[in-house]
Parts: sequence; structure tokens; C-alpha cells
Amino acid sequence: MINIDHLGFAYNGQAVLADVTARISPGECVALLGANGSGKSTLLMLLTGLYSPGQGRIQVGNLKSPGQERSLRRSVGLLLQDADLQILGATVQEDLELGAGAEQKAREEAWDLATRFALQEKWQTPVQHLSGGQKRKLCLAGMMLRAPEVLLYDEPFSGLDYPAMLELRSLMKAQAAQGITQIVAAHDLEPLIGVASGCLVLDQGNLVYRGSLPQVMDDLARYKVRPPCSWQREKRLIDWE
Repeated sequence: MINIDHLGFAYNGQAVLADVTARISPGECVALLGANGSGKSTLLMLLTGLYSPGQGRIQVGNLKSPGQERSLRRSVGLLLQDADLQILGATVQEDLELGAGAEQKAREEAWDLATRFALQEKWQTPVQHLSGGQKRKLCLAGMMLRAPEVLLYDEPFSGLDYPAMLELRSLMKAQAAQGITQIVAAHDLEPLIGVASGCLVLDQGNLVYRGSLPQVMDDLARYKVRPPCSWQREKRLIDWE
């Protein structure tokens, strides 16, 4: 469970988030929507313990911020938009085994995760030869070595081709089926249809919506979020009828 209670944060005196309050249930997958500069990435950094709240507090499971940011960093997984910033090893094998540790059991777990994320055929492939989608899968597999209860994604579909997008969607559904809570920051909702069960919408640092996806569709353009093409087609058909 994630509780966000009257959260505020500022950079150099400039408010980035203001009085944000929300609750996310265990195992829920939530879309975090908003235009660039709305505060999405900052909220993710706060949830993972990389930043400390200026006002209010955050609770993720039994961990609280301010106060337990270091523990949050160990227990919450964050997938950055630029996967290259998170990859430490020269090959898939090296990267996963660095995260797993030196014990034989840990190395076996690294191989099992490579198989689970369809990276076993790339086991000894240099990371610079991986596609963008494969790099994000590698980062996600590395995070799973820590068995996080919460996964955060910052624009995970950006730059992915259609097959890679479908594959990442499938992985997100699998994480949800395992009871892992997920928050996915995005400016485009289309890839999250059928994946996210609800959404948060940020506008200039303010939380302006928390609820189900269908209820917010008509208001997305107001917050500079692109409505899904599927919803636009359906709405045109309804209006035409």
C-alpha cells in the first residue's frame, strides 16, 4: 500500500508538487499522467526515496519518508526513461550477476530472471547491442532481484517500437498478477489501456484527478495528455449515432 499525505516539494524555492494526497492499494497498477513539467518524475523520485518531502509524508508499506529514504531506495524499484543510466554490466550476464551477488544460488536466480524476461538468448550479448526494449527488460529483471513490492516506471514506452511496447505491457500485467504495486508515469495513455486499473493526473504540481480511467478521458486534453486513439474513435462513433 502507498499513502501520499499532503505532499509538497520545491526546487530552489519553486513549487513542483503542492498538497498531493492519494492512496494506492497493494497490487494496483496506476497510470500517472500529466504534461511535461507537471511533477510526475519528481513524485517518482520521492516515492523511491531519492528525494525527501518538503512538506507532508509518504508511506510505502511500513516505510516512511521523511526518515527512511535509504530503506525505500532498497525496496522500491524505479525504471528510468533512459535505461543506459541503470545498466552497470558490459553484458546481460554481467549486469544481472552484479545485482545478484557472488553466491551460486544468486547466479542461478539471475539466469532464471533472464529466462523469465526472454533475455536468455542475449545472455552474453554486449549491452550496447541490445534494443531499447531489451535494455528496459534487463533493468526490470535487475530490479526483480531485490523482490520489490512496488515498481515505478518513468515514461517506459517512450521510444519503443510496437512489438517492444506489447512485450512491456505483458510484463506489467504479469507483475500485477503477482501482487506487485505499479505506478507508470506517462504523457500518452494509449499503451496503458487494459493494463492500468486507475490513474492519477498531475497539472502544474497539483493532483487534479484520482479515479478510474473512463471517467477522466474527456478531460485529458485539458491537462495536455493525449487521449487514447481507441477512446477517440469510440467517442466519434457515439457522437455520430
